[in-house]
Amino acid sequence: MPDASRDAETALAPGAADTRAAVAEWLSHLAAERRMSPKTVEAYGRDVRDLLVFLTRHLGDPPSVAAIVGLAPRDVRAYLAARRADGLVSRSLMRALAAARSFTRFLARTGRGEASAFAAVRSPKIPRSLPKPVAPAAALALADPDTRAGEERPDWVLARDAAAIALLYGCGLRISEALSLTRAEAPATGVSLIEVTGKGGKRRQLPVIPAVQAAVAGYLALCPWPLAPDGPLFVGAKGGPLNPRLVQQAVARMRGSLGLPDSATPHALRHSFATHLLARGGDLRTIQELLGHASLSTTQIYTEVDAARLAAVHAAFHPRARVG
Repeated sequence: MPDASRDAETALAPGAADTRAAVAEWLSHLAAERRMSPKTVEAYGRDVRDLLVFLTRHLGDPPSVAAIVGLAPRDVRAYLAARRADGLVSRSLMRALAAARSFTRFLARTGRGEASAFAAVRSPKIPRSLPKPVAPAAALALADPDTRAGEERPDWVLARDAAAIALLYGCGLRISEALSLTRAEAPATGVSLIEVTGKGGKRRQLPVIPAVQAAVAGYLALCPWPLAPDGPLFVGAKGGPLNPRLVQQAVARMRGSLGLPDSATPHALRHSFATHLLARGGDLRTIQELLGHASLSTTQIYTEVDAARLAAVHAAFHPRARVG
């Protein structure tokens, strides 16, 4: 059994022995076969541990697999109510229920029994919020090292941050995807295509526009550290892998100087990439592939963003939109 699974089994001590063994198998399944990210596996394991802690109090004993299979919908509702009382918001409650459902589906698939109570309870409702992209001019300014020319930071650091931000906006990358690129994968001048690993270990190819190539080339020309071909493309002040927090801080500093709202984050640049492509005639299927979304419904939210933007422009500038 992998060390991570043994650690997870130890952490899940509230369950009976057969439950702990089932949880360890389930977490290994999520990591190895479902290829979920380590952070997602960790979060799911934490949620199920919280479930087992609750059930130990609720049932009076560490829950066995048979006890979990025998739960009634009222038991699941009591669990969700307890988590709500602990301060969990609807989104976190939904993830907690999703983790429990994933675990109990695993119990059924492995012949341990059907825990139907979790499927019988509705997921908490979550208010739907639209992504908040930044305007094209602001996105370009965030990716321009000259925007931070007044900061007392080495030129190579400014060029590094600008190159990373250019990848977020120019290619629609997640920050983790940009920082996972190796030196050999660097999309510098003349490299018009990159391949990245997204969620679930899925690989996708993305075109790289000349402006992004130039930004990466500018960073490479100034970087004082020797970059091994299989080492990280983006490095920190001591030559190690760049912490994503540093990119977030760079954007936060520019956000203040450019007068942008708090919603202007590195991830908002990925939203901006999709929204601006759609506004210029990009089709949803192509944008879905570029973003690496598994479902088209995830990408369709950007049509609502663009419709909301058009409605706001119409209300602000159409002569008949003003009252009085």
